[in-house]
Amino acid sequence: MLQMMKRTFLLAVLSLLLSTPFGPAAALGQASAARTPSSGAASAGSLAGDQYAMQAKSGSGTASAPASQPVSYASMTQLNGMLTELETGSSSTQADLAKLRIERWKTDSGTKKQMLANVDSIQRNLQSALPEIIAQLRVLPEDLPTTFKLYRNLDALYDVVGTVVEGTGAFGSKDEFQALSNDLNEFETTRKELAQRIEGLSSAKEAEIMRLRADLKTAQAAIAAAAPPKKTVVDDNEPPKKPVVKKKKPAAKPATPAAPPAGQTPPAQAPAKPQ
Repeated sequence: MLQMMKRTFLLAVLSLLLSTPFGPAAALGQASAARTPSSGAASAGSLAGDQYAMQAKSGSGTASAPASQPVSYASMTQLNGMLTELETGSSSTQADLAKLRIERWKTDSGTKKQMLANVDSIQRNLQSALPEIIAQLRVLPEDLPTTFKLYRNLDALYDVVGTVVEGTGAFGSKDEFQALSNDLNEFETTRKELAQRIEGLSSAKEAEIMRLRADLKTAQAAIAAAAPPKKTVVDDNEPPKKPVVKKKKPAAKPATPAAPPAGQTPPAQAPAKPQ
């Protein structure tokens, strides 16, 4: 019974440890390292080609089974509000990007081609990768890897949308620039809220792990104290063991004299002396 209790408790601790791949410091450190600020049309185009392809591939996976731990009402309310704002901002951004007339901008063909590629990448992300990540997060509301994946996607979107906003401000109309600037601000607000949620979830997970480790030590000590001491049972009715008799080794036989070689007469024995 004690072994079964101990095994059940250990499995609960291991399941929580496996569901928390990194603590708050690691989560926020990776979040900061994941962002690559845009420095112009060339860097934005590279990000649109590589980063968005990676995000679309990572977001296409199937969400795993929901966690067994209940989610608080406050946590669900925060997440639902954040995702609703993000979906609204995504729809608004797609509509504003569709209104752009980049082909009419008074700039060189290389800049136009790069901006068109950025807009196409943003549209594909907003229509495919982002909705899939949001769907995964609705199934696993407090899953840190999925939450962090959404943060990275928003980080990439913010950089490339910012490049398009800069180009629109330089070559587009005032209304187009204002609309896209509002969309960019929405992404920035959601990104900051998501970073705060990652920090809060990481701290809560780490505190839960520390509590479970302390409970595990307490349970192990209680199990050791409750275990009955080992007893040595002596059977008085058991017959005494017979003593082991060692067998004596037989006496060594005297050595037999060697026979003389063929053709030789053995030496005469000396006569015995009279007594």
